[in-house]
Amino acid sequence: MPGLDFERPIIELEKKIQELRNFIAEKKIDLSSELRRLEEKLEQLKINTYSNLTAWQRVQLARHPQRPYTLDYINMLMSDFIEIHGDRSFADDPAIVCGFAKLDEERIVVIGHQKGRDTKENLRRNFGCAHPEGYRKALRVMQLAEKFSLPLIIFIDTPGAYPGIGAEERGQAQAIALNLRQMAQITTPIIATVIGEGGSGGALGIGVADKVLVLENAYYSVISPEGCAAILWKNATKAPQAAEALKLTAQDLLKLGLIDEVILEPLGGAHRDPQKTAQNLKIALLKYLKELKAQTKEALLKARYKKFRNMGRVE
Repeated sequence: MPGLDFERPIIELEKKIQELRNFIAEKKIDLSSELRRLEEKLEQLKINTYSNLTAWQRVQLARHPQRPYTLDYINMLMSDFIEIHGDRSFADDPAIVCGFAKLDEERIVVIGHQKGRDTKENLRRNFGCAHPEGYRKALRVMQLAEKFSLPLIIFIDTPGAYPGIGAEERGQAQAIALNLRQMAQITTPIIATVIGEGGSGGALGIGVADKVLVLENAYYSVISPEGCAAILWKNATKAPQAAEALKLTAQDLLKLGLIDEVILEPLGGAHRDPQKTAQNLKIALLKYLKELKAQTKEALLKARYKKFRNMGRVE
């Protein structure tokens, strides 16, 4: 498993432990006490490391190449997934996946950004950076959810919307703005979860929800730390300082009242135990689905409007 810079001591100790296990198995020597001592040292090192992460380190974990993506959560959490393609105007955008599914016995509609695991898939999915047709496809599927009175489950994981010339020519800003307006009016429960990167309008374009959840090592921000550093300091290497200033971690967002819950991850990040992360997320999703479905459409829209109007106040 590839590691990040701050994880190197952990990875080196894990290698030593594995080498000792192999040596014990090969030589048939009882070194259980030494093995136990190293395992205890490893556990304490993990606790010390992951309990004191900086904002920049959490950004790095949010971008980890083995972190679970939208389709991984769909496979782990849901059944009977039927994907819907195309915006009925220009094309299909693989950077956003949409479809019908079941969460336990609950019929739902699911939407989410999707990155790739290798170069070929990343190019096809544009590294999770959606084009206007991706946001139009998402809106089309949201309207289907409303038509059939199905709750919306949304997974956010993007560095931002694609800023290329073609995307701008096809109305990127308008597509996102339209989604913001329409999501505020959709009369079915919406739960959005930031599972990795939550970058700028690209994230918010499918992020107007009754409940907004963020995984423990995900981030949600108006701009990437590198982009912020390039603007403020004219130097992208200042990204760690920018990450601290942006207050983009799940813990900061909860304190600021911008999100509803932080979903805990296993020690070391979601990629170390995807099933456990998915189970934690499922518990929260089912809890909020039950709560939101009990509300009338009028109460749902009123609460959603109030939720976003209350953001950004400074005392």
